[in-house]
Amino acid sequence: MIPEKRKNHLQQLLQRLHIDLTNLEQLSIALTHPSFILEKTGSELINNQRLEFLGDAVVDLGVGHYLYEEFPHKPEGELTKMRAALVCESSLANAARRVSLGEYLLIGKGERGCGGANRSSNLADAWEAMVGAIYLELGVDAVRPLILRHIQPELEQVRKGHYGDYKTQLQELVQRHKEDSISYDIIREEGPDHAKSFTACVRINGVVRAEGTGKTKKEAEQNAACLTLIEMGAIEQ
Repeated sequence: MIPEKRKNHLQQLLQRLHIDLTNLEQLSIALTHPSFILEKTGSELINNQRLEFLGDAVVDLGVGHYLYEEFPHKPEGELTKMRAALVCESSLANAARRVSLGEYLLIGKGERGCGGANRSSNLADAWEAMVGAIYLELGVDAVRPLILRHIQPELEQVRKGHYGDYKTQLQELVQRHKEDSISYDIIREEGPDHAKSFTACVRINGVVRAEGTGKTKKEAEQNAACLTLIEMGAIEQ
């Protein structure tokens, strides 16, 4: 059973999303970070990883379907690049921030103390898990508009042809000032070998501008570059 206070909190989120759900328990699971369960010894609570797995596929389908219809003359390779830009960690984390999803995330005290409630990787995972929960109750026809509605700034960038390689975009921006330098470093590796997570930082003139995480080193660097471009106002958040 979900406490009444938690129910009311989740209803606030649903109002922000303009979605009606009856299964609030599923939604609560979607917003339960693994660190929260680890601090509740003996708890029967479930974390959001299975729903994240499902939501990842649903997000890919919803975005892929949209691109297929919206760009009938684009070849498969271009559509793949466009979809990758729209479903990457930074894009999904931005979608989560637009509805203040971190406010509704059950997360361990240690993780929260390290800024985990606003960490892009946690927000992107929670967004996918939430999409999975909504899909299970309402189906793909209801969840697809939700997905697209909250990535409109990213869609606009894709329509302008800004997608795929954020590192190149950032490099070109930085090189306008010939004296400026840019570098990337992998600063953290987490998780077992079959489910690694990498964190990369981007430095401009030796100063860290942003950190990004991903399932590969390349994805982490791309996400760090994307966040830097957002910070610099080169692309919209």
